[in-house]
This record gives sequence, structure tokens and C-alpha cells, in this order.
Amino acid sequence: MKITIVAAGKLKEKYLTQGIAEFMKRLTPFARVEIREINEEHMPDEPSDADRERVLTKEGERLLKQVPEGSYLFVLDVYGKQKSSEELAERINELGLQGKSSITFLIGGAFGLSKEVRAAADELLSFSRMTFTHQMVRLLLVEQIYRAFKINRGEKYHW
Repeated sequence: MKITIVAAGKLKEKYLTQGIAEFMKRLTPFARVEIREINEEHMPDEPSDADRERVLTKEGERLLKQVPEGSYLFVLDVYGKQKSSEELAERINELGLQGKSSITFLIGGAFGLSKEVRAAADELLSFSRMTFTHQMVRLLLVEQIYRAFKINRGEKYHW
């Protein structure tokens, strides 16, 4: 299976890059995982609604260009459906059984997502009603993908 993570923004914190690198290494026996980053669009200090919409639309267009053609698209969004680790594992397994060999997870920038990105999603997925930085979500996501593969293989990871 090929998994692509498309994200707005570059990681700067060493602890996040180290954690992501560790889970990317652990994922190698299960799937080919690639992270594609785009630069975040600049948002004015006091943005109007029109400024915000323009910036999110431009950023969204660039994010969607990074999604491989034919890939099943999960968009991580506060308005998405929350799933347990087991439910995510089951969904990834179902997609594989349906012949989906490419899955993409998309993480927007600090200011959210455009309506076009939400509309392009096959599924909207929320990790929590709590707010996390989009950089931290990237670490949580790779850990959950790893956990899903371990759950699906019946291996000890989920106590």
C-alpha cells in the first residue's frame, strides 16, 4: 500500500521530526509512506474574511495538487468524524480489500482548510475536538497509521 501525507508547513521542532522519523522507519515493512510538504500561505495580521478565504483557497489548491491521482483522500478536519484506532485500522483494511492501493491524508495549515479541500475529501477525519498544532497532528497521524497496521496484523501494540 502507498500512503501519502500532504501537509501545509515545514516542521521546525526537533522532537517532532525525530518522532516522525521513528514512526516512518517502523512503517517500512507495512507500506510505502511519503510526506509531501508545501509552504503555508502568508496570512495578513488582521485578515478580513475575504483575505482569509483567498489565502485558504490558494493554499488548498496547492495542497490538492500534491494528492496522487486516484488516491483515496482523508482530510484531517475539525469537522470530520472521529474514529477510534481500531476503526481507522478497519477502514484502512477495508480500503485495501476494495483495491485501493493509494491512500492520502491531508493536513491543512494553521488557519484551516478551504471549502474546496473539504469538498475534495473522500472522508473528513477528526482526531479530537481539542485543538492541536498542525505540526503535532503530523506526528499523531504517523503513529496512528503505524498502530493501524499493527492492529490489522494482530500484533501487540494496542494494549
